[in-house]
Amino acid sequence: MKKSFAALLAASTLFSFAPLTAYADHQEGQKNVEYVALGDSIAAGMTPYGDIDKSYPDFISSYFKRSNVSLKDYDNFGVPGYTSEQLKNDVLANPEVIKEIRGATHITINIGANDLFRKLMTDPRNAWEGIEAAKANLQTILEKIDLLNADVHVYVMGYYNPFSYYDKESQNFLVPLNDALNSAIEEKAGSNGDLYVPTGGKIDPHFEKYVPNPEDNHLNVKGYKAIAKQFWHVMKKDVK
Repeated sequence: MKKSFAALLAASTLFSFAPLTAYADHQEGQKNVEYVALGDSIAAGMTPYGDIDKSYPDFISSYFKRSNVSLKDYDNFGVPGYTSEQLKNDVLANPEVIKEIRGATHITINIGANDLFRKLMTDPRNAWEGIEAAKANLQTILEKIDLLNADVHVYVMGYYNPFSYYDKESQNFLVPLNDALNSAIEEKAGSNGDLYVPTGGKIDPHFEKYVPNPEDNHLNVKGYKAIAKQFWHVMKKDVK
């Protein structure tokens, strides 16, 4: 089923919907790991059918548990619909988020897609402004994390193509914007000494398997597991 760009303008926020409650998981072991996940509905585990299921941070937490470490704490602050501005405000002023960042050993982040999507829905001719906003806010987020916790390992996600079901003409306009967003994310991760984790190469060639609902761009649980494996490929060297 091919969708047109007009369908995007009629849609609500894409990586959005219901909130997710943060939680912690405690386990005894040789080395303590405290894992914090920050992001939008992809971090929260929003499925293609509107509910919350196992997210990529959930899978990552299970990988920690299988390693020779103790997952002392796991907090998932993924919020469906979150923009980079909202995450920036949390990192700067939310006491709970700040506390967990200070104690974290590992942090994963995915943010920025909703900045682009909201601009596409309101002012598509200037969609690049959403990318610039995400880029500036991500810089602030990563700088603040460094100030709060200079030793934490930070991993920042690049987005898969959320427009795979759109027609070719629409994708000719939309996909380069998603690519530009990912380039901005990669640039800011690198310039702050953090690691960029691309996901498009894993998801895009098999989008019908991982994004099964043509009317929704969220991943199924298999998709979140695939993304978690991409993260873990990068993260496991920092788990010793």
